[in-house]
Amino acid sequence: MEQHQLQKRVVVCGGGVIGVCTAYFLAKKGAAVTLVEKSSVACAASGKAGGFLALDWCDGGPIASLARTSFNLHRSLSEEFDGPRSYGYRPLTTLSLTLNESEVTPSGSKSSSLPSWVDGPARVPRTMGSRETTAQVHPQLFTCTLIAKAIENYGVEVVIGKLDRLEVEGGRVRSVVLEGGRVIESDAVVLSLGPWSSKLELLSSMFRVYSLKAHSIVLEPKEPDAITPHALFLTYHPSHGGPPMDPEVYPRPTGEVYLCGMSAVAEVPDDPEQITGNPESIRMLKKVAKTVSSHLAEGEAQVKAEQACFLPCTDDDVPIIGEIPGVKDCYVATGHSCWGILNGPATGAAMAELVIDGHSSIVDLKRFSPARFVGGGKG
Repeated sequence: MEQHQLQKRVVVCGGGVIGVCTAYFLAKKGAAVTLVEKSSVACAASGKAGGFLALDWCDGGPIASLARTSFNLHRSLSEEFDGPRSYGYRPLTTLSLTLNESEVTPSGSKSSSLPSWVDGPARVPRTMGSRETTAQVHPQLFTCTLIAKAIENYGVEVVIGKLDRLEVEGGRVRSVVLEGGRVIESDAVVLSLGPWSSKLELLSSMFRVYSLKAHSIVLEPKEPDAITPHALFLTYHPSHGGPPMDPEVYPRPTGEVYLCGMSAVAEVPDDPEQITGNPESIRMLKKVAKTVSSHLAEGEAQVKAEQACFLPCTDDDVPIIGEIPGVKDCYVATGHSCWGILNGPATGAAMAELVIDGHSSIVDLKRFSPARFVGGGKG
């Protein structure tokens, strides 16, 4: 009982990959964690993302160390939780290809460096990542596996409810208040609200998090065994002209093939369950699938999902991770854009260290501090 009373009570708001990873690592470090989620765990981008992981693609930029640390954490989490079986973790070979929709593949001209199932008019294949430097997870299964382990091993409580406000007293956060009036007392709060960060005045008054609406489809080919583990990054020239598009193709060990692209800045709706894809964007992705491979054409593959999600982006393209200036014990972790699944584990582990120990050793968080938006501060 005495030990329980000494536990730091932390409320994590947001049940996407960032919130779940933060809750998991906080609880592993001994905190008493409550995760508050409006709808369901991984119901938004964390359930509809590609799940692509890259070791060194962010090298040379501000998130290089975060990405490298997180890629390696993904590997160790997979070893701990049987990732290949639990959530489709596997190394991948990653290729870039150019496709022109109006071209026809001449008989016998297929490049020997292309996977056998890529039988469309693909040119200029180039290896972007090896099995040592690129990998994948099924993002929804990964996020749900991690929260299940957090509940089972460390007693994390999940509360379905909408955040109404934070109670701040004497410059320090005291509790989280949900719609309907429920109050959850806390010693610290972590706001991992993704694109919904823009809906909370405490955050939106300090910095902008805008949302990028990305579309995707999930296909189930008749011959899933024919699809080898090759992720494809495309430069795609549509037949109607216009600028090339950059869709991505991720085969999954579950037998599905995920395609995404057709992104544009858009306002995130209040309810994540109300997000639907633009029919024209979905139609275009189906056309891309057919052009890439006859295995993915209508009649050869069943469409399992047509969907969209919103990626949280910042004005300087750098995630916001750290304590909120002027509000003691209140933290934020958002703005990971398209690298949320990759950077979830390192963000969660670093946030747990920051909340419990007062500083992060696994990743230097200074560059990510929200203080950079306040009077030119660096955190």
